[in-house]
Amino acid sequence: MPPSATDRGFEALPGVALPDPAADPEAWLAGGVKNLAGLRSAGSFLLVLAVLAVFAAWVPAFLGTANLGLILAQSSVLGILGLGLTLVLITGGTDVVAGGIDLSLAGTLGLSAAVFAGLNQAGVGDAACVAAALGTGLAVGLVNAVAVLRLRIPPLLATLASMNICAGLELVITENTTISAASPLIDGLGGTGPLDVPVLGYLLLAVAFLFAASLRLTPLGPRAYAVGAHPEAARAAGLSMSRYRAGSYLASGLSGGLAGIASVAFLNSATGGSADMLLPVVATAFLGVVFSRRLVPTVTGTLLAALFVGSLTNGFQLLHVSTYWVNGIEGALILAVVGATAASAKGHAA
Repeated sequence: MPPSATDRGFEALPGVALPDPAADPEAWLAGGVKNLAGLRSAGSFLLVLAVLAVFAAWVPAFLGTANLGLILAQSSVLGILGLGLTLVLITGGTDVVAGGIDLSLAGTLGLSAAVFAGLNQAGVGDAACVAAALGTGLAVGLVNAVAVLRLRIPPLLATLASMNICAGLELVITENTTISAASPLIDGLGGTGPLDVPVLGYLLLAVAFLFAASLRLTPLGPRAYAVGAHPEAARAAGLSMSRYRAGSYLASGLSGGLAGIASVAFLNSATGGSADMLLPVVATAFLGVVFSRRLVPTVTGTLLAALFVGSLTNGFQLLHVSTYWVNGIEGALILAVVGATAASAKGHAA
């Protein structure tokens, strides 16, 4: 009697039955890969729960209502930036050199926040401040799109240059000082909403819902994934590669502008040092891939990753751990995720 799937080392997940390898080898192999992906995803969630449990055991206040609200508010800025980067990864692929990457998001955040706070301090109304901040983000996205798609500059270099330009302009506006801001809009965004959940948390969920609906309920989603994952097939199908990729950079820029507004609302000011957000943003977007069963960038995965990174940062702050260690851990997470994704891609290719 031929050995069964279980005998050959594949243990099916609950509710998933693997076909017999002798009867249908291709279906058996596909089922095994699906189960491994499920185990990887489940392992990611277990890791998150384990980390949260450790923080809760060491610092009882970690799971307190006030601290959970703080984590959600802190994660909102990071999550909005991560969602913008996710769109770029979807349309450009996860090859950060030749594919899609936007390293300018942290700089866009800082510049948009400086523009918003500077105009607010000058007495400009909320509507004009919001328009200026979003317009700033859109302008950065346009510069990135032109540099990458028209001038053919590698995305890694083009967006890194944009980040430095934004950081320089931010210093020009702020003069390396803190610009305080106050208005009804800032008070509203910085407050709490229903169920005592921070309004910034609702803002993050609204942005995530908008992105998810666009990718799932409209033709934009399948086409965007096709452009990034299967460019030759997408080109053969008549899809405009440059249009979708340019759109992702514009959306990413808008995300940076919106995150700048959220940052001002959270801090009641615009401060320097926005470049420090670069590593957490990249970590969030690439960690989001791990939370996907198919190991692809998704809105849900990025949202969960933002909450995880936010919880990680908050937990270390409560434990009075140096931020240098936090940065090192985030860097290690990026290295692990990119390595695992590359290994998985090679496995599929083989």
